[in-house]
Amino acid sequence: MQSEITEALNRREIYRYLGYRGAVPDETVRQMTEEVIAEMMAVIAPRHIYRIFDCRTEGGRITLRSEDKGAAVLSVRSEKLAVNLERCEKAALMAATIGGGADKLLGRYEVLSMAKASAAQACGAACIEAYCNVLQRRMQRQASGQGFFLRPRFSPGYGDLALETQREIFGVLECTKRIGLTLTDSLLMYPTKSVTAFIGWTTNAQTCHIGSCSTCDNIGCEFRDEQ
Repeated sequence: MQSEITEALNRREIYRYLGYRGAVPDETVRQMTEEVIAEMMAVIAPRHIYRIFDCRTEGGRITLRSEDKGAAVLSVRSEKLAVNLERCEKAALMAATIGGGADKLLGRYEVLSMAKASAAQACGAACIEAYCNVLQRRMQRQASGQGFFLRPRFSPGYGDLALETQREIFGVLECTKRIGLTLTDSLLMYPTKSVTAFIGWTTNAQTCHIGSCSTCDNIGCEFRDEQ
């Protein structure tokens, strides 16, 4: 898995997190970034879980139901998520983490080198996004076999989807039990380089539901225009 994440890692996204939006840093920064990436790849422990549910959107409310029993497992209100999941017969709930090793590496850098600590923050953020992109491509292969296409993932905290939705996702997926991901009272996840998300499954072939990256809050989307 580490090799897949490394291949999917977006250096431009790392440089953007470091403040080099639209520019390439000098050789010193690029070399330091590669050193941090190599060290991070050696300590991460990627884990994930996802489940597929029947999906219904009505009046800005999204309801997910168990495919086998039909019982509602989650109901949340969000106009933007409802638009994302429009015409989706199914939706996946996903949780993913690269593990606590990235946090420990960051802590060590904060003592030794703030420059490397900044690079570690940027690399960690890009690393979990790369991992999610790898997982989503795998999920797309599963969906394609059933005649479905995937919508871009949508996480609590994006747009009008309340961060409190994390609690429901954690309960449905049993994140702590299954992959060791915990949620604090202030709704922060640990390990910190972790993601939860909705991913719509639709028979409507469409790469993105929004059409313009300038109006989208999902800065980690794999379809995002890098220009």
